[in-house]
Amino acid sequence: MQSRKLTYFTAMALFAGLMVPVQSLRAQQNQHQPEYYVVNLGAPLGGNAEPVGINNLGWISGGDNLTGNTVVNAELWIGAPLDLGTLGGPNSNVSWPNHSTHGEIVGIAETAEMNPLGEAWSCSAFFVAPDGHICNGFAWKDGVMTALPPFHGGYDSYAAGVNNRGQVVGWAENGVLDPTCNHAPPVNQFLQFEAAIWGPELTEMTQLPPYPGDPDSAATAINDRGQVIGISGLCANAVGGRSAIHALLWENGRPINLGNLGTEAWNTPISLNNHGQVVGFAYNAESNAQGFLWTHESGKMQPLPFIGDDNAGAAYDINEKGQIVGISNGGTEPYGARAFLYENGTMLDLNRLVQGDSSLYLFLAQGINDQGEIVGTAFDASGVQVGFLAVPAYEGESEAAASSKAERNGNSGKIILPSDFRPHLTGFSRILFEAAQAK
Repeated sequence: MQSRKLTYFTAMALFAGLMVPVQSLRAQQNQHQPEYYVVNLGAPLGGNAEPVGINNLGWISGGDNLTGNTVVNAELWIGAPLDLGTLGGPNSNVSWPNHSTHGEIVGIAETAEMNPLGEAWSCSAFFVAPDGHICNGFAWKDGVMTALPPFHGGYDSYAAGVNNRGQVVGWAENGVLDPTCNHAPPVNQFLQFEAAIWGPELTEMTQLPPYPGDPDSAATAINDRGQVIGISGLCANAVGGRSAIHALLWENGRPINLGNLGTEAWNTPISLNNHGQVVGFAYNAESNAQGFLWTHESGKMQPLPFIGDDNAGAAYDINEKGQIVGISNGGTEPYGARAFLYENGTMLDLNRLVQGDSSLYLFLAQGINDQGEIVGTAFDASGVQVGFLAVPAYEGESEAAASSKAERNGNSGKIILPSDFRPHLTGFSRILFEAAQAK
């Protein structure tokens, strides 16, 4: 424990010095340059990196594979990258955007204990490969990783989001053998899972009700007003699939159905802001994943447009200004997909907003904070997968205006990647990209 704390405080000391370049980038926002500066976050543990969130302090969280890409560890970039470790098993990850500014990061981590039922549970899709360990949600603060328990009788739990009130949301197994589960390997699942809130004290645990008639549910994010989003449906294929029949918003513990885009499948809200605006992805009538925006004013899912001839995508995060980031894919784009920024009804290829020439191709954007700073996954010219931070260099102009100038003067977004280029993603990013490529 002492060595973990020492590593943490050493990283914090380095942070003060190493943040100077990023702070100087922020200062340049006053120069009225309506573009983005891109910072290469690298791959600190030697494998593929996948940042997924950035809070208003500039803390970047996500996952980073170890050398060889067989194991992933949760990673925090606070100037210096910091490996958050595990709960005793080989893998951990932060797979959903974290927004808390109170020094708390939540995610999933394996314990040293093997699952007695042999389940490959929800966590497995967010690691490199299933390995049979029990997986629990965790809350990390001040250098200490704390396991979040399942409901009574269960083995596994999953933490997806946390707010500034210290409430953590996710889902957890109970002891009920669920007949709607898929028992066919490699999925192998047996126990029911339900949406959960841990906290403000981590020993406090509350179950959120599924939509009426559904046996299972999961919570994916919570805002500072206590509004929670998530899914409800069947246990089968709990990583997406028919489990996500209903996209939900819980207000005062009551589930509200957010609707769908034409299909009762994979209706998955991922992020919400303090205005109650929700983004995520759902399958449309053409059986393609499509990003959506839901607001109280509209009362329904509004599909986000595609870029060019793309026909698939997902929205991963939204800030208080209503700016949305995600992935657009499925068209003739040479590298299969591109990171997008959506603002005021305009869908933009983030690569077209980069100032000057860049050595990175921005493949996937998964996090955005209220300063408009964006993080995600990029590839360099040799095909190495790294994290990126895009810092806005504009003031008083919209991203639509930035796009127009960048297309005339900026980065073309067309680096030349090796012919055998293949992205190595986890979770929904991998599933959606592979599904689009198969069509």
